[in-house]
Amino acid sequence: MPDPAQPRRLTAVASALTLLMAALSSLAPMTSVAAEEPPPLVVPDLPRDAPAPAKLATTVLVPEIPAREQALEEPSEAPSEETAEETTKKTTEKAREAGSESAVVRPAPPPPAGDATGHTDGEDAIGAAPAPQDSSDSPEADATSDLVDEGPRVALTPPEPLEPPPLKPLEIMLDWYPGPQHAALFIALHRGMLERRGLQVTLTTPADPTLPTRLLAAGRIDLAVSRQPLLHLQVDRGLPLVRIGTLVELPLAGLLLRDDGDLASPAQLAGRRIGYSVEESHELLLPLLLKPHGIAIEELELVDVNFSAVNEMVDQGLDGVMTPQRLGLPRRLGDEGLSTHLLRLEEHGIPRHEGLILVANRDRVGGQRESLRRLLEALAEATAWSLEHPEAAWALLAEREPAMDTPANRDAWLSMLLRLSARPAALDRGGYARFEAFLHERGLTETLTPVGGLGVDLGAP
Repeated sequence: MPDPAQPRRLTAVASALTLLMAALSSLAPMTSVAAEEPPPLVVPDLPRDAPAPAKLATTVLVPEIPAREQALEEPSEAPSEETAEETTKKTTEKAREAGSESAVVRPAPPPPAGDATGHTDGEDAIGAAPAPQDSSDSPEADATSDLVDEGPRVALTPPEPLEPPPLKPLEIMLDWYPGPQHAALFIALHRGMLERRGLQVTLTTPADPTLPTRLLAAGRIDLAVSRQPLLHLQVDRGLPLVRIGTLVELPLAGLLLRDDGDLASPAQLAGRRIGYSVEESHELLLPLLLKPHGIAIEELELVDVNFSAVNEMVDQGLDGVMTPQRLGLPRRLGDEGLSTHLLRLEEHGIPRHEGLILVANRDRVGGQRESLRRLLEALAEATAWSLEHPEAAWALLAEREPAMDTPANRDAWLSMLLRLSARPAALDRGGYARFEAFLHERGLTETLTPVGGLGVDLGAP
């Protein structure tokens, strides 16, 4: 006969499993990805006359959701709460009709991420649940990582190189043919010192030595190379000119006299044929040289030699020439067989002055100020480099400006180098004031111009 206690034992086992599953359900955290709940496990009805089984083995199967599906797949729609309750109710009623209270066993909820058994730390696994695995070693985790990293990609290409800002053009007209006195300008140009400062400088040579400052006053060029005595004269005549830099800070003008004559001092110049090449020579310097000896400028026979001092001295038999090229012209005349001697103006009562300067249009300096500052910085660098490397500086000038490489210029190079201004932006306010007063006292200028009307110091803070 069947054991009458058998159904009660089954009921007890089912109840215990139900309580265990409820406990596990309360301990397991809810995951962020919902999974489809499998149909509940139901204990089947056992007929009363069935033979008693030797042993009832109950296994809890915990569904495993692969990490890949959790991360990527859309969660499937879980059964509604009403359907689950109806299923439970129907199963319970069937069990009661069989004469025993059967229990409904629900599967464990999906395990939390990273634990395939659904257990927390310290709990033992139940039944044949798989052992935890290191997610970093799992092929599924690797695949998930690869898939998760995939997304919209942007093909990065190297940016196009930025074009340098355009160079600021500056046209500077020289006062004479290129020579050692212009070294700072040419060294700065050929060593890239101007371009590094964003300047594109063009150096031009005048067809006539009187043109540069006149073109500058008319706004035809940006800067002109000139001389301090000429600046005082032209400012007094109303030209809008102002000194912005110094190239050569010592006088370059002088009176060259023939050695084959009897001329030894300015006192002997009356009635002589004297040549000149620049405006200030016959309007300022010669009158200043003659005045202490009581000789008027009208007592001389003046000849405009322009750029042809050598030819005029040799071919026309001039007694002398007032020149702004006192360092190079004696050698050139000597090469033609004519020996001369030099009268230095500063040794005959004329104040020392700057031999070569950069002049700007006063009305345009405001808009050029930054470019002019950078220009003067480049000239200072060029002069410093030339003083440190005089042989290399001359070699560069001779290579890049072949017309400059003459015996006269080679002889004059070191003497000229020592006269170059190491601080081209600095304004010698005292020197300009003294020279202006000197001219005004002798009646060579009508108005006493203040220093601010003659020059500016762009290097001053």
